[in-house]
Order: sequence, then C-alpha cells, then structure tokens
Amino acid sequence: MMDRRQALGGMVAMFGTALFAPLARAAGVIPPGAVIDQGAPRLQLFTPDQRALMTALSERILPTTDTPGAIEAGVPAYIEKLLADWSFAEDREPILSGLAQIDARCWQDYKVPGVKASPEQHDALLTLAMNDEIPGGEEFFEAFRQMVIVGYYTSEIGITQEREYLPVPGEYNGAFPYSQVNKVYSS
Repeated sequence: MMDRRQALGGMVAMFGTALFAPLARAAGVIPPGAVIDQGAPRLQLFTPDQRALMTALSERILPTTDTPGAIEAGVPAYIEKLLADWSFAEDREPILSGLAQIDARCWQDYKVPGVKASPEQHDALLTLAMNDEIPGGEEFFEAFRQMVIVGYYTSEIGITQEREYLPVPGEYNGAFPYSQVNKVYSS
C-alpha cells in the first residue's frame, strides 16, 4: 500500500515549484525509512477559535459528498501538525494572518465570528481570499488550499476511498472510453 511519503512525492510533482514551503520540506527532507511522528504537534499553534475556523474552512475546500470530506480524513490535524512541526515562523504567518483577516471580514460582513458563519458565508469568505479581496488573501488561500489537498489525498481515506488504489495498474489501453472511467487511480 502507498504510504504518506510516496503520496507527498506525488503532490510535489503535482504542485511543482509553487509548493508551500513546509510541504516541500516535509516531502524532501524525510529520509527513506524515517517515521513522521504521529503524535500531537509540538507547538500549540492555533487558539480554539482559529482551530475551529480552520477546520470549517478545510471542509469547504473538500466537503463531504458521496465520499468523506476533509474533516473525516483528518486534514485539520494534518495542517496543524504540518505547521507546528515542519514550518518556520514565516511559513505560518500567511495562514495565521489569513485566518485573522477572514474572521475580521466575517465580523464586518455578517456580524458574527468566523467560527459561527454558515457554510455559504465560509464559501464567500474563501472566494474573497482567493480573489485577493482581503489583505493577504491570495497568499493565504493558495497555501491553505495546497495543505488541504495534500492532507486529504495523502490520508488513508483520500487514497483508498476517493481514489482507487492499484499497486500495479492493469493493461495499457490507449483508446479507453472516458465514459467508463469511475475513479482516478493512484499507485
């Protein structure tokens, strides 16, 4: 079965040079055979409200549909662990300030804190960040989206339920009808 290290290598290939620095470090500096500590993050990075907002926003990036979403795949814990154990202070800044800016914009637009906003309001706030209509929004959105996608697709749920794991794909068929494709395969 594919492990997280192999999946991280695939994500590096997917995102290329625009990869968020802690992801690049995690993918590039892990020596073969090394084990990434699965315990709690070594730093208390988020306040409870920031953690709740980050969790809600990660579920808006990859929501639960016919497959589990980001929360079920453990993406919020992955993000916190990545930022606490694999990032430098300057890497954390876009995420922490982005969460603060989203919370401030939520208060301004909806008169509620970010953790109490509806999914539709979270979508609108993420769209504002994506379009750089809040201070530092684009930098936050790109880094946050990468972490959510990598966290999801390197989790057991992402690898086995969202994608279909085939250690050795079947035969090559250059004329395979697209209408018969059910899932994207990972190996």
